[in-house]
Amino acid sequence: MSKERPQCAKCPRILCEPDIASDLKPSFEEAPRFCPSKLKQDIIEKSLREYDRDNVREFARLASIQEFQCYEHTPDGIRTKIPRIEETMQFAEKNGFRKIGLAFCTGLANEARMVTEIFESSGFEVVSVCCKVGAIPKERIGIKEEEKISGPGWYESMCNPITQAEILNSEEVDFVILLGLCVGHDTLFIRYCRPPMTVLAVKDRVTGHNPLAAVYLSHSYYKRLRRKAKK
Repeated sequence: MSKERPQCAKCPRILCEPDIASDLKPSFEEAPRFCPSKLKQDIIEKSLREYDRDNVREFARLASIQEFQCYEHTPDGIRTKIPRIEETMQFAEKNGFRKIGLAFCTGLANEARMVTEIFESSGFEVVSVCCKVGAIPKERIGIKEEEKISGPGWYESMCNPITQAEILNSEEVDFVILLGLCVGHDTLFIRYCRPPMTVLAVKDRVTGHNPLAAVYLSHSYYKRLRRKAKK
C-alpha cells in the first residue's frame, strides 16, 4: 500500500479555516487521511519556529495586514477593494522597500513601462531588466535553426532569466516584481533571485495573461486539458 501524501486540493471541506470563535481550537478529527495538518505535524511545528525569527515574523505580520486591508465590511457583506498592483505598492511601503526591481518579458514591454510609471509616480525607484538582456543568441543553449520562433536563418536572442536576476541582485534592490516571464524561464529567475519577490502577472499568450480562464473552461472549450493519458 502506497504511503499517504498531502492532497489539500481534494479536500471535501476546508477544515484548516474553520468558522469558529477565536478562543476555540480547530479540530481535525473529521479531516481525510490525506490532510497534511494530520500527516505532517512534525513539519508544521518545525516550520512554525521560523516565524520566531524577528525579520520573518514581521514580514509575515505585514503580509497578513496587507491581506486584511484588501477587504472592507459593507451592509451587504465583505467585499474586495484593492487591485494587485496597488496591493503590491502598499506592501512595499509597509516594508520600507523603496528600490524596486522589475523583471519582465519583452512581450509585455508596454505593460512594464506602465508599471514603472505607476511605481515612480508613487515615489519608488524602479530598476528594470527585460528577458532578452545581453542579446545572447539561442545557439548558446543549444537551440537549432528549426527550433527558432521566427524560423531558420534568423537571429533570435535567448531568454536570459539568470542574468536578469543577477543584474537585479547587483543593483541591491529591496523588492523584485516578476512580470510575464515564460514558464521555465520564471523558474530560473526565482531560483537565482536573492531579494524578496512577488509576481504581478504571469504570461498566457492565449488568454490575455489570465491562465485561469482555461481552467474555468476546462469542462467546455478547453476540455482537451482533461483528456486521459493514453496507456
